[in-house]
Amino acid sequence: MSMQMITSRRFWAILRATVEFVIVTLLTFVGLLAITFFIGRVIPIDPVLSVVGDRATQEQYDIAKIAMGLDRPLIIQFVNYVGDVFQGDLGRSVSTNRPVASDLARVFPATLEMATLGIAIGVGLGVPLGVWAAARKGTWVDQIIRVFALLGYSVPAFWLGLVGLVLFYATLGWVSGPGRVDIFYEGLVEQRTGLMLVDSALSGDWDVFWNALDHLILPATILGFFSLAYIARMTRSFMLDQLGQEYITTARVKGVSEWRVIWVHGFRPIRVQLITVIGLSYAALLEGSVMIETVFSWPGIGNYLTVALLNADMNAVLGATLVIGSVFILINKMSDVLYRILDPRSR
Repeated sequence: MSMQMITSRRFWAILRATVEFVIVTLLTFVGLLAITFFIGRVIPIDPVLSVVGDRATQEQYDIAKIAMGLDRPLIIQFVNYVGDVFQGDLGRSVSTNRPVASDLARVFPATLEMATLGIAIGVGLGVPLGVWAAARKGTWVDQIIRVFALLGYSVPAFWLGLVGLVLFYATLGWVSGPGRVDIFYEGLVEQRTGLMLVDSALSGDWDVFWNALDHLILPATILGFFSLAYIARMTRSFMLDQLGQEYITTARVKGVSEWRVIWVHGFRPIRVQLITVIGLSYAALLEGSVMIETVFSWPGIGNYLTVALLNADMNAVLGATLVIGSVFILINKMSDVLYRILDPRSR
């Protein structure tokens, strides 16, 4: 077979995979739009009433309903909603009186920053702990790590956040308190990416950088603890399956060092499985940080969603839900791509 034919086949294979990726992503996104839209209509909250107030006359109510397009058939409303979303229009927030898209662009980086540090902690500690527990199965090390992981499933996030504030902030003074930075540092750094650590580093304002990190470390560590518990448990399970294989026994009989047996022969095959676990865990941190953001007064998408729900601000609720769902879709698709890169059998 000529090199030209091999190159042509690879090109068409890549093109086909790209087209499939785009089509599946678009269909999934439209499905997400349908779910968020119809859930917004099923929830017993009147979006018109949240705009005009409960003291409005029937005439004012009807005028607002027509202006919002809620007098049209449901399918027409959905088509208009999809068209607006693809144009970047998520409506206007009742709570802030600003476009929801601009609000989400402002609050999402705060959640992204906290969740990214949290998943880094979860992966950095969870994977080694899971491998260690599997390598020491049945020992006291394994038992301690399993109990530690169990706590991550059973301890409520808000309780752990409150205990962390009382212990490490109020009592020991090791970290800063609620908020993203101290009040006298607010507005000092130009918002380029929305990520406080990145923006302050780019601006060379290291006082703001260290203050922001001081505020970030406790909520991110608590988030990381929950992802650590899941990642460690799944890593241990995957490693136990690999360490029971015959080729592992063969490697040990041949005199291969235990470190190489564990980290080369045992760990390498589970990297593909861990990609999915880490991706889902990261998406869960981005979506499930509502309680942590509420406890720490963190100006992220979880806090924004909570305020929107309390104010019956359906445009903001649907917009935030849509962003969170889109993150799940994006991370899952990225996991699929990495899966194919690391595992040639799936190509």
